[in-house]
Amino acid sequence: MDPVIIVGAGPVGLTLALALARQEVPAVVLDEGSGKDEQRPARTVVLREETAALMERLTGVPLAREGAHWAAWRSVRRKQVMREVTFGDFEPSPVHIAQHVLTGALRDALAAERLVQVVVDSRLDGLEQETSGVTAHTRGPKGTYWRGSYLVGCDGPRSTVRKLLDIRFPGRTAVERHAVATLRTELPWPDEALLHRMPPWRTSGPSAVEVTARPLPDDVWRLDWLLPPGKDLVTPELLLARVRETLAGWSGGSTPAYELLDTGVHTVHHRLARRWRVGRVFLAGDAAHLLGALGTQGLDEGLRDADNLAWKLALTWHHGPHEALLDSYQAERRGIVAARLRAADQVLPLLRGGGGLRAYVPGSARGHDALLTDGHLGRGALGAPGAYDHSPLAPRHLEAEVPVDTVPGATVTDVTVTAEDGSFVQLRERLGRGALLVVLVAPGTGVWERKHWVSAGIMPRLAAAVAALPHRAELLVAESYPGAAPHTVLLVRPDGHLVTALGGVRPADLYAAAEATLGGPAKEEATAGSAVK
Repeated sequence: MDPVIIVGAGPVGLTLALALARQEVPAVVLDEGSGKDEQRPARTVVLREETAALMERLTGVPLAREGAHWAAWRSVRRKQVMREVTFGDFEPSPVHIAQHVLTGALRDALAAERLVQVVVDSRLDGLEQETSGVTAHTRGPKGTYWRGSYLVGCDGPRSTVRKLLDIRFPGRTAVERHAVATLRTELPWPDEALLHRMPPWRTSGPSAVEVTARPLPDDVWRLDWLLPPGKDLVTPELLLARVRETLAGWSGGSTPAYELLDTGVHTVHHRLARRWRVGRVFLAGDAAHLLGALGTQGLDEGLRDADNLAWKLALTWHHGPHEALLDSYQAERRGIVAARLRAADQVLPLLRGGGGLRAYVPGSARGHDALLTDGHLGRGALGAPGAYDHSPLAPRHLEAEVPVDTVPGATVTDVTVTAEDGSFVQLRERLGRGALLVVLVAPGTGVWERKHWVSAGIMPRLAAAVAALPHRAELLVAESYPGAAPHTVLLVRPDGHLVTALGGVRPADLYAAAEATLGGPAKEEATAGSAVK
């Protein structure tokens, strides 16, 4: 079968290629550039816990070594600390990393992949598709025709794939603008991120409404100043004045020594493609959505797109058409991103609307800071990754379903499990291999060798039920899981989202849940919603 064609060699496209290769699916990545990424210290990304774990699993690179885990987060208004979060076991820290470092780790991992071909200097200028595959044409020194089973456009905000498919990309332009500077210096709060609203010092030019400081390794910091609405030019002189004033304000009046590494202006747009799938062609990342106001991270969502789509394409590539499964990509991912955009658009007027009576309402400032903290730290409606609770893949009417602390459709908690070979591993380490995961919660099994309990109690019956599932599944055993009673059986998707929790071994319910997760029985014919255009 032909490989999957991926247009675009940014973090999302490279992640998708790696995720497919891990599931034995070949891919061709069309890179319109030279294959070397520009090193821009001012271009950084913040990854949530689950997304950082995905990157580490695919690249084999500990991101803590290449990026920065924050020790704490503080929100300050004028001179008053409004909110403080200390990170630890119960509040995992995001990972802050330069984008070119992340992309470099992905490229290094791909260089060792026999199933992935990265073709540089190849710009897409045409595509055709029929029921059996996709043909893409590229121009440039290596211009040629490429034949693929599917094609995924990961080619950014000005996506050629999206334009060739004539998909609308409505939304809002310049929702927010930030002046950005990356510098090496010492600040009074090492390793802590800071959101400072209405700083008390006088600034050059329009007043600074908000400034964010986020640490990187080696005493490097990224500073972002929220700019007032409009298109006022950010001159180098104005930016340097803001750097000096901000550092002096934080350091008690005198500007500490600093080394300016990079500067820029970051403009946030909010847009959402009308369709994410047309026949055998899909959109992902910035080609499908743009978001980023109020601390939300667009790349984090793009990487989740790749994780969601990879196992569905892999299953279809290996086992034949599963149209409902492929359609679920748009339903799940577009639904999550649309909810994030709606939440940000509803909150923006409240937070950026200036004074008025709301400024004098008791507690309003703390409420604003709570909303901003949620956006920056990946919590609440603004920042949480969301759950596929209304997914078309969700099973219906399972008599044995029981509640646990993870709602169906949400990402599972990373607990220690015993694998089939008897080794103790983290649950997240078993993700991304294309298999469903069946986790039995069995207290006490951790103190015995697997050979002593694998043939005892309910294990033989559960093993037989897992072997009979309509798709390959791995049976794991956990000492405990948050909110789960003993003998609870969890069914987990290859991308780490909980399908259901069952009270005991219920083969019929387990089979029905697994079949629903695959989109129902495989069908050869395409659905009306995914017809070739």
